[in-house]
This record gives sequence, C-alpha cells and structure tokens, in this order.
Amino acid sequence: MSAQPDRWFQRSVECRELRQVLVAFPHAGGSAGFFRDWATQLPGADVLAVRYPGRAERIDEPPPADMVRLGRDIADALGELLADTDVPLTLFGHSMGAVVALETARALEELGVRPAHLIVSGSRAGPLPEVAPPTELEADELALRLAALGGTDAAMLDDPFFRELVLPYIRSDGEMFHAYRHRREPVLHCPVTAVVGADDTDADQRPWPELTTAGFREHVVAGHHFYLVDEPPYELLRNALAVTR
Repeated sequence: MSAQPDRWFQRSVECRELRQVLVAFPHAGGSAGFFRDWATQLPGADVLAVRYPGRAERIDEPPPADMVRLGRDIADALGELLADTDVPLTLFGHSMGAVVALETARALEELGVRPAHLIVSGSRAGPLPEVAPPTELEADELALRLAALGGTDAAMLDDPFFRELVLPYIRSDGEMFHAYRHRREPVLHCPVTAVVGADDTDADQRPWPELTTAGFREHVVAGHHFYLVDEPPYELLRNALAVTR
C-alpha cells in the first residue's frame, strides 16, 4: 500500500538546485503552514513541512493518537518519497515535533535510511520530568495558550467557530504527547542538536546525549518557547545543512 507522501508533506517552494532535504515537524496544535516561508531562506534545501492528520488539509482525518506510530507513518512516506535520491536528509522538530522527529529518525534508520542530522527545537538535555496529564479544563486552557504562543491572532481565538475547529486537535496532540512513553532505544546514529530559548520555561527535556552515538550539541538563543516565530534559526540551519553536503 502506498504511503502517499503528497498527503504527508507540504512543499511551499520548488527547489530547483536540490542539495539537501529538510523535513520540518510542527509543534502540538501546529500545522505545516507554520514553516511556509522557510524555503525562501534556505537555498538548495527542499523544505518539506509535515502535515499531521486531523487539521488543515487533513481536517477530515482522525488526529494521531500514538507518537511512535506517527513517526513510522511519516518515515514510510519519506522512504517512498526519497527512494530515488541520495541527498542528505535533516529533520527539524519543534516542541512536540522534536519528539515526533526523534521517532521518525528511529523508524527511518530501521528502514535503512540514515538521517544526516536531527535538530530538536524547544527542547533541552536533561532528566525527563514526570508530568501529570492535564484535566479537560486545563487542556482547553493549554490549547488556547499554545495557539497564542504559536502566533495565532487573539481575535481568531475569541471566535467560537475557530475555537471549535482548533481546540479538538490541539487537545488531541496534548493527549498523544502525555500518553507517549520515552524510549532510550533504539539509539540513533546521526548527530543531534538542541535549540532552546534562554527564557523558555516550557522546554521539553530529554536525555539527548544518550539517544545518539554521533554526538550532541545544545544552542541557547534569545527568546521563549516560541522564539522561532520572530527569529527562525535560519543561520543555524544553513550551517548544519552545509556540514551535511
């Protein structure tokens, strides 16, 4: 059965001089449109933003409920899409997207496709904290906070029709994230770089140095959890992509 890569990835700009592939994974409640301008700042990179089910173009599909399964589905679609190319593949995930990218990287390596680099944003190296799942009321409040932090206009959040549309899949992403059980294995064979805002009190924590055999680095940048709304890490990405050519 086809993995239907066109359903899974959004390409805002066609890359004419393909030297790299960058796959971008949105945060909880996010969509592929969050990365729509990135290709214009990363020449030579084919920027593929992941389309999670249950939102935007895939609003008629049930949202994902299992992070590991989601990573495997994305890896299957990537494997099919990149079957005839050997260009380096870099994965970039923000917040929840960092963990989805981790599971996608693991699934890719199981398929025999080794990513060149995993970049985890909104996450830092550290012991994994125990976090209780939110109550239904807390989940709705968290959903609205995530939407606001991610750049959603306040007027849209006050619109009951908009809230009815977005709250279910933001809440669902939160439930999936809290149901996910961190796995120390399989260990990756590509380098991992974490990017975290200096004022980020919501950063995910993972024992990243233990999750790869190829080295770990952490970059601290100005800003909070959604530092990349105002200052996307283009320079860091250009440098990382240049190394993997």
